[in-house]
Amino acid sequence: MVELSLLSSESEVETVSDALMELEALAVSVEDADADTEAEHALFGEPGMPAPKAGWQRSVVKALFPDEAAATEAATVLLAQDWAADVHVQAIVEVPDEDWVRLTQSQFTAVEITDSFWIVPSWHEAPAQATTVIRLDPGLAFGTGTHPTTRMCLRWIARNAQAFAGQRVLDYGCGSGILAIGAAKFGAAEIDAIDIDPAAVQSSVANAKDNAVELRAGLPEAIGSPSQGYPLVLANILASPLKLLAPLLAGHVAPGGHIVLAGILERQADELRAAYAPTGLALDVSDRDDGWILMTAQRAVG
Repeated sequence: MVELSLLSSESEVETVSDALMELEALAVSVEDADADTEAEHALFGEPGMPAPKAGWQRSVVKALFPDEAAATEAATVLLAQDWAADVHVQAIVEVPDEDWVRLTQSQFTAVEITDSFWIVPSWHEAPAQATTVIRLDPGLAFGTGTHPTTRMCLRWIARNAQAFAGQRVLDYGCGSGILAIGAAKFGAAEIDAIDIDPAAVQSSVANAKDNAVELRAGLPEAIGSPSQGYPLVLANILASPLKLLAPLLAGHVAPGGHIVLAGILERQADELRAAYAPTGLALDVSDRDDGWILMTAQRAVG
């Protein structure tokens, strides 16, 4: 087995990867060329969804071939392409013949949300202490844990099930549907998972089926008017859209209901408080994780 390593810019990573597969590579992977340096950049891909980008600003694309001749021929053909002027060969090296599927899967482990609540890839056994499990396989860049914002939202769900058990829940910007699935696991009775990306809607439906839970996934127009209040509204996106969506999201929170917002950096807390104050929701920081915060509020009754 021979490994061909190529240095590529972010803009060419997907093209290089596709070309290598067309050239009959046995497997292709992408790594941060600046890993373990000051220029290293985290690139998270949530479970059940692909990574947000195909690669890093400087990426190493590695491809496996059965022998050196095949790897050399692939590199020669690829570098001859007009678009490959900035692609460079780093190495062609022999590697041990291993079970590559098993090796890849071994890099992805179960993720602890609480002592008894875990996210577990399909090929892993759930830990003995896990009484609640979400089965989601990792995206392209999902490593040893989900993004801090997802962990915080899921922790809130696990610790506050009494606030929505048997009630309606809205997951706005659902992505893979992981928060909606988490709410279902903790007793939500009717769940709307909403996203502007049709691929996210499809992913949420598929992941819900894999976890034996029911939810209604759709585009934003599927949720109806703000008069249909939810006892729990979840939104794990980013601070800017959360501010823009403040009237809409707040309008869906029922009297006595909770709103849970993530995708917010610590320095953005005051901006979010100011955006939601006119809606009658007084946001407060309820969790912190690696520079990110979770902001929550409860609407007054009456």
